[in-house]
Amino acid sequence: MTIAQFESISLTLCIGGLIAYMMFIIYDLAKKSNAGKLGMCVLFSALGLGMCGFITKTIIVWVMDM
Repeated sequence: MTIAQFESISLTLCIGGLIAYMMFIIYDLAKKSNAGKLGMCVLFSALGLGMCGFITKTIIVWVMDM
């Protein structure tokens, strides 16, 4: 395994873990604030939009490199 392969794999795993942790934080925030179903949907939509942009960018770069 080369250094570049290790960096690519570890970056993917660490970013995935960070995204999962951020989703947990959003869920916990919604539960503690008694946001309800609509409030939870709004929180996930608004705060999760940045993560969706990062994932979309990664997919677009991957498709363009093919």
